[in-house]
Amino acid sequence: MKKIFAGIFILFLLTLLAGCLPALQDTAYKGDTKALKEMLDGGADVNDSFSGCTLLIFAATGGKLDTVRLLLDRGADINAKYNGNGVLFWAAYFGHADVAKLLIDRGSDVDYAIDSLGSSDCEKSQCKTGLKLLERLAKRALPSKQTETLAAKPSPEAYITVKSDVDELPAMSEPRKNAYAVVIGIENYRSLPKSDYSRSDATLVKAYLKALGFQERNIEFLTDEKATRTDIEKSLEAWLPNRAKKDSTVLVYFSGHGAPEPAKGEAYLVPYDGDPNYLPVTGYPLKRLYASLGKLEAREIIVVLDSCFSGSGGRSVLAKGARPLVMMAPTGILSSNIAVLSATQGSQISTSSPQKGHGVFTYYFLKAIKDGKKNLAEIYEYITPQVEDEAKMLNVQQSPSISPDVEKIKNKFSLMK
Repeated sequence: MKKIFAGIFILFLLTLLAGCLPALQDTAYKGDTKALKEMLDGGADVNDSFSGCTLLIFAATGGKLDTVRLLLDRGADINAKYNGNGVLFWAAYFGHADVAKLLIDRGSDVDYAIDSLGSSDCEKSQCKTGLKLLERLAKRALPSKQTETLAAKPSPEAYITVKSDVDELPAMSEPRKNAYAVVIGIENYRSLPKSDYSRSDATLVKAYLKALGFQERNIEFLTDEKATRTDIEKSLEAWLPNRAKKDSTVLVYFSGHGAPEPAKGEAYLVPYDGDPNYLPVTGYPLKRLYASLGKLEAREIIVVLDSCFSGSGGRSVLAKGARPLVMMAPTGILSSNIAVLSATQGSQISTSSPQKGHGVFTYYFLKAIKDGKKNLAEIYEYITPQVEDEAKMLNVQQSPSISPDVEKIKNKFSLMK
């Protein structure tokens, strides 16, 4: 507890002596967003620290919402700690509800902060006030079934925050011993705009797969900061090949940003730490994905992509200065045991629905499964008109695509026994 109060005492002194802080930290603490932006544009380190306290913690402590948002958008480490306590802890301790809510929305570990504030060592009145604030915010963000156990780490399903009809799972099937999946959903990127609802999409896809008989130990689940390029490579190119067998069914699902590489037009999945300006070294090429999966001896491999690669918005990003609607290069010939169902065609945008709390494509993909569509061809034919109609209501053109042609895969690539 001495550590906690040592941190509080030092921050209190820094508050009084703000004029003695280095310019960068002083600007963050005071919330001079315009000046801070100029400093960052001039090359200042967004994770610069003073006495171990980062810019983000200074801004959160001062309750400067716009400054916190700027720093997060520029890639500030939301998991940074000062004297063992994270950014969310300090925002709640000093009573800044709006900052705390933003941090939670961006993926800050609310349970860690609650545990710290609710610790038996943290008996100061501000700790109790901060604890109540976080419990209130957490109850608003999590389903009711989680509010009884806020001190416990919530399951991935706890992050589904908007309820729709597909959030009620289908009937449970018998366990499938030889079915494997890699499920990836990246909503909060390190230094890119959010991909709305992508974490919820992936969370619900995983829950559906479990209902369809995929066993927990046979599902590799990656979201947000756990979905770096290295994590994705390890899951797809090491974990999966070590498990898949000749009679296996494999599913790979990705929800998040895609990006085109302007020079060659190659399509990339964008990991949590991806940068559209440096895709060859920070992105994961679709060509590489299909080539890696093509080496598996699995009986059937299903790839489901709720992403797009136009660079013109939605679940797509683009290198700075490049023009959108890059002419896409072919992704290569698929192995005969692979089928790909994608959210869009060509230069279209993969969009999401605030009313449903999911990507439009993923929502109807799961609805098709819930309505008893067993294989990929049935799912594609079921969802295409519905995705197109829903997208039009959102002023977007979006049509799912399938490869190989739907006639070639009928009665194959089944998600159900």
